[in-house]
Amino acid sequence: MDRPDASAPPVAQAGAARWNGDNRAVPLKILTLNLWHDAGPWPERAKRIREWIDRLDPDLVGFQEALHGDGTDQAQELLAGRDFHVDFAAATPRWLGRDVAFGNAVGSRWPILDREAFALPSGGDGETRSALSVTVDAPFGPVGFTCTHLNWRFHHGHIRERQVVALCDRVRARRPKGGFPPILVGDFNAEPDATEIRYVTGLHALAGRSVYFADAWRVAGDGGPGLTWSNRNDHAREWLEPDRRIDYVFAGPPQRDGLGHVTHCRVVCDEPHDGVWPSDHFGVYAELRDAPIPERADGS
Repeated sequence: MDRPDASAPPVAQAGAARWNGDNRAVPLKILTLNLWHDAGPWPERAKRIREWIDRLDPDLVGFQEALHGDGTDQAQELLAGRDFHVDFAAATPRWLGRDVAFGNAVGSRWPILDREAFALPSGGDGETRSALSVTVDAPFGPVGFTCTHLNWRFHHGHIRERQVVALCDRVRARRPKGGFPPILVGDFNAEPDATEIRYVTGLHALAGRSVYFADAWRVAGDGGPGLTWSNRNDHAREWLEPDRRIDYVFAGPPQRDGLGHVTHCRVVCDEPHDGVWPSDHFGVYAELRDAPIPERADGS
């Protein structure tokens, strides 16, 4: 596992965009996926997930329900050969009585400058959740990236409300000053009209506070429902739960020059190959501007 290097060089200035051979800015590419730990046909599922990673070529990846320990490291396994920097934070130190931790993992194309893992509020019933927040040394400036997984039960909205308040406080506090908008991804186990998601997107106040993060699907999706838990998926259908959108890429407000604006979002990992689905969840992929919007010839 790659750890932050204390001797890492100073970060680049925000706005130092990457460019391809056609002189077009390359967007920051984000992927989030709940891995469903090692349930089902994991070796075959892992192949499907790696195929999607190869297709999407993300810069930052957030995995939920990842396993780590006792010779297992699912995030490293999936990102092997990509020269990614990988970190993990446990939510449950012993998963199903095994010597393996269950939690969140992040992968970054660029070095991880610092990291913070923190527990989220719980209901005291043994279900423990956490978040992993890192700052990465991107070529256009430091980027705050946080991956999380909230309580799953339908009637635990009151717990998720406390979790998002604590989560957003930490994410906002960790944003590099004057830098790229903070990015928050994960399995929130709540639909867009739930109070906890409305809080994140600035539509509801909790505990006398309010915040705003852009929901990438709402900003740049195709206008459809964006389902990430779907009964099309054999692994999801067996749970007898309704279709819904519960996995998200959120981003803080973009800068006035467009830096950090969400330009594209799609649901991914949403088709089987050779009869194998990548996970019980579908993933979310988003692209954000990593350079200011060019000024028009008239200066506007």
